[in-house]
Amino acid sequence: MKTHYDFDEQRFMSPTPQTPAGYASFLGTQLDEPNTAVFVAEERGEVVGYSYASVEGVDYMSLRGPAGVLHDIVVAPEQRGRGVGRLLLDETLAFLQARGAPRVVLSTAERNATAQRLFAHAGFRRTMIEMTRELGPEGKEAR
Repeated sequence: MKTHYDFDEQRFMSPTPQTPAGYASFLGTQLDEPNTAVFVAEERGEVVGYSYASVEGVDYMSLRGPAGVLHDIVVAPEQRGRGVGRLLLDETLAFLQARGAPRVVLSTAERNATAQRLFAHAGFRRTMIEMTRELGPEGKEAR
């Protein structure tokens, strides 16, 4: 959450001291879901990354049919560039394909060029662009 917040403080939620425990608790609730996977990469007993994905049905708001959705893939900064992200991505894609997902969709922060390169090298293509505008005094359109 902090990385995204650092990318754009207006768009992404601000992390709090409770964020890591809260998110870990949420991921724990997903472990028994049959069409959901949480993969963890570890080295010498230390977690160095994880991915979280699920198979979902039709989503009219996204204008898409059934798909695998890659919700998260995170690699510790000091571990990046060593293939950890690609290994997590490959395992996640294999899981989603085994569950019958016809495609995989994901979102990535505009400023996260490293993640975008990983996904492009894995065969992902751009299909949507999110745009954000703040409302209120700071976001009022000039006339």
